Amino acid sequence: MTTSNNSVEERMLIQEIAKHDLQISALIQDIRQNVKSVEALEDVHMRIKEELKIIKARVEDLDILVKEQDNENQKIQCQNTVDKYRKQLISTQTEIKKARLACKLRIDQNEKEELLLGGLDPELKKRKNKESRAKTASTITENLMSLNKMMQQSVEQSENTNKVLDKSSKGISKAHEEFEKLHRGIRTSGNFLTKYGRRELTDKLFMFLAVALFFGTVAYIIQKRLF
Repeated sequence: MTTSNNSVEERMLIQEIAKHDLQISALIQDIRQNVKSVEALEDVHMRIKEELKIIKARVEDLDILVKEQDNENQKIQCQNTVDKYRKQLISTQTEIKKARLACKLRIDQNEKEELLLGGLDPELKKRKNKESRAKTASTITENLMSLNKMMQQSVEQSENTNKVLDKSSKGISKAHEEFEKLHRGIRTSGNFLTKYGRRELTDKLFMFLAVALFFGTVAYIIQKRLF
């Protein structure tokens, strides 16, 4: 009954993760196509952060269900599902960073064009361009650092997955060793019973020969005395 309840809860969590992932994809598309200002970009980004927060919580709930699994094979399959969603989460965060960076570059370029078309003072244009380049450089640096952090998280996640698989492999090897020991014990017992059976047959043969010898001796003595 517990396994059935876990399966139902697992399906519900997966459906919720998929729903919020679709919402994030739509918001990323909005950033790429419709966002025209920094304020609008930050507003969409806040909504994405809320969706990401929900997905992370559901993935953690799914991980708790994995730890409650009794069947080892089912546990490995569920763990693979959790690892898949965690990698997908990292990939989604990467896409968000790329979309934000492209959007900021587009907004900066539009601001430059507006400055040029507006006929502003040359010194003011120069200062604005310098500020824009500094802002863009800062944004690129920030996104590169975030991408590097996410790559490190991906490596750590892969290491954790390898540890789980290694643990499962050791469990299987241990069970195989126990089976081999049991098999050797059964084979030894069989050899012992076979040896015991042969010895019993030999003892019976010796007893038969002794009885035959006894009766033969008696017959010989009787024959000598009578004849």
